[in-house]
Amino acid sequence: MLKESKTAAKDQTYALYNLTQNQLAHTLMPLGDYTKDEIRAIAKQIGLAVATKPDSQEICFVPDDDYAKYIEEETGKAPVKGAFINKKGKVIGQHKGIIHYTIGQRKGLGLSLGKPVFVTQISAKDNTVMIGDNEELFTTTVYANTLNFMAFEKLEGELVCSAKVRYSHQAQPCTIKMIDQETILCEFQDKQRAITPGQALVFYDKDIVIGGGTIL
Repeated sequence: MLKESKTAAKDQTYALYNLTQNQLAHTLMPLGDYTKDEIRAIAKQIGLAVATKPDSQEICFVPDDDYAKYIEEETGKAPVKGAFINKKGKVIGQHKGIIHYTIGQRKGLGLSLGKPVFVTQISAKDNTVMIGDNEELFTTTVYANTLNFMAFEKLEGELVCSAKVRYSHQAQPCTIKMIDQETILCEFQDKQRAITPGQALVFYDKDIVIGGGTIL
């Protein structure tokens, strides 16, 4: 089984939910019982140069954190501009390419609508970015597929557990059940903000990882 580490803020189980039992059986994770400060102290004691290296907060191979520029440089393709739309489909402005936006984003939109607005939906198919109010970002319901269960072979019936919708998210109480052979329905007890398609949805039984999938 896979358990959360001693330090919740540095726990990596959210990114490891897709490991198989065979992979876990051949994997050692010797740092789970230590805090980051304890590891830094050990590293300093044995003379490792990385003992005082700052933590990596963003994508480690994008040094200036401008991932949109990185994608453009690596692909050789400029992002295609498109329409900002509201929930009724009305065009309210022009965006500079969907790679520049994330669900829940408020800053950097370049829109002046007389009130704070947020990205509520991104459509690669239509090259549109939907804009709405903060309240529109909250929901209790999320679907996921591309599933991997660690704690059991398959999910039978309903299961009360907790789930994370992003790395920095604190696991929240929910109920999960399969609605077909490939798709799981997760109903949170309370509304969650900015659930984003493509992110991982990871399930926990206290500090044990049950499994997870990809948000639809």
